[in-house]
Amino acid sequence: MYAYIDGKLVFKSAAFVVIDAGGVGYHINISLNTYSKIGSGERCKLFTWLHVKEDSHTLYGFVDEGERRLFLHLISISGIGPNTGRMMLSSITPEEIRDAIISGNVALIQRIKGIGPKSAQRVILELQDKLRKEGSDTLSTVPLNKTVREEALSALVMLGFVRNSVEKVLDNEISKNNDLTVEQLIKSALKAL
Repeated sequence: MYAYIDGKLVFKSAAFVVIDAGGVGYHINISLNTYSKIGSGERCKLFTWLHVKEDSHTLYGFVDEGERRLFLHLISISGIGPNTGRMMLSSITPEEIRDAIISGNVALIQRIKGIGPKSAQRVILELQDKLRKEGSDTLSTVPLNKTVREEALSALVMLGFVRNSVEKVLDNEISKNNDLTVEQLIKSALKAL
């Protein structure tokens, strides 16, 4: 529902922040990783995820899109809820979690409070291939100025096309005409896919 919230940082603690955006104070739960990266300045922008239950609506905030994406991967696993996902991101860095999952390091994931041996194995089993396919993009932040190729690639992958085939088609279309807009590139790629 909310992609991000950008506003004045009113309150900051290790567990949550309050951001005033447009006269509304948003209480946003954060990880220690996010807490350590939030400056003490007046403005604050957090990428968010809204958890809706019948008795509550809870906002979770992340310093960058990569951390949010990893959080969403973690909570997609049976037995890992938002609070456990936040605990995981607070215990070790997102980069360490990602590397541990890809390399199959059960011991490192198991050291996180609330994660037993079976949960650690389930995390690795269910996420190892997904994170390998995403590569290092998993934890990257959203660039402010994407290239035409990157924007077209992102749009086509979100439409459900396989990343590798899209990349080949885009490179082929760009080699034919380097001055295409994002829309033109997507249209010509759709014809070739």
